[in-house]
Amino acid sequence: MIKKVVYGLGALALLLGLYGFYSRLFVGEREVNYGSYVTWGLWVAMYLFFAGIATGSYMVATLDYLFNIPVFKGAGKYALWGALVTMPAALITIAFDLGHMERVWKVYVNPNFGAPMAQLVWGYTLFVLVILASLVLTLRQPRALLTKAVMGLGLFLAIFLSGGVGALLSVNASRASWHAAMLPAQFPIFSLTSGIALMMVLLGWFTPAGELRQRRVRLLSLAMIVLIMVKAYYLWVDYSVALYSGVPDTARAVELVLFGQYAWAFWGLQVALGMVVPLVVLVQPRLARDGFWVGLMGVFVLIGFAVARCNIIFPALAIPELEGLTEAFHGPHLNIEYVPSLMELSVVSGVVGLATLAYLIGADVLPFLKKYEVVK
Repeated sequence: MIKKVVYGLGALALLLGLYGFYSRLFVGEREVNYGSYVTWGLWVAMYLFFAGIATGSYMVATLDYLFNIPVFKGAGKYALWGALVTMPAALITIAFDLGHMERVWKVYVNPNFGAPMAQLVWGYTLFVLVILASLVLTLRQPRALLTKAVMGLGLFLAIFLSGGVGALLSVNASRASWHAAMLPAQFPIFSLTSGIALMMVLLGWFTPAGELRQRRVRLLSLAMIVLIMVKAYYLWVDYSVALYSGVPDTARAVELVLFGQYAWAFWGLQVALGMVVPLVVLVQPRLARDGFWVGLMGVFVLIGFAVARCNIIFPALAIPELEGLTEAFHGPHLNIEYVPSLMELSVVSGVVGLATLAYLIGADVLPFLKKYEVVK
């Protein structure tokens, strides 16, 4: 029943995304709400979100194929498939943000490896190849030395790429709220949390009920409780230091999140729905073994992380780099009060629908995903 509902929601999301896909590919960026001042918008935030899920899912897969944790034997394939369908989702959203997406080939033939963007493009390419190799090897020789070596390489890439996304932001000295050395250190933790949240959904909703599923989702729930507390600590450190330091641009960005135009999303979606509700539910042993509730809490955590990525990108760009800039010039795309347009939301809906349907169809069609192991 749950799978049918998710199939329907995925198909609906894809249908709603067709308008955005058509507009971006055949009309261009006329209908976006970012512009000359707010240069990054919803698609960049969702790129961070999907990339975090993909790298985090791979980290979870290593529990099975690299570290041989018995309770997760046979679960790693779901994490690898989840990584394989969410990594393209990240690349689609960031490609749509590019003004000339067809020029991405230049990063391969004329790269500047000193730039984080070039490192990420090459890293993502290698990461996708490693995911594919991992799937092939785990199907043929899941416990072989070569499989462990490839999984170890994938784990390194997952951590490197997660930190690289944080570095992509933190090297922007012109944006004080991003220019922090802690971002590259925090993002791998956030990616792991996203990957565990996805696995809570996949194992809780799409694997057979029984003692094994209860044990798995219980362990994932315990890990999520710890990671939510870690995330709460990071939020407190980041925001309290920003406000106490009194650096104008950093403090103003934090105030926009806590008390300004983004406060409803921060307190209502990121904190209440994405952190407090899952924490309250998952600390209850009975609910933490129930696949439906654990999966639902995984969805809530993912929603919270999607909003959190927006709350990193949007407020920093809502602070003018020069005082009086917004008053000096007026026109389309010349303001800092960014709200995603219908077309931008449509594209994200379509990407979510594509990733959801790709996972479900693969789970129903591919023989290795249809087979469930019995672990004693």
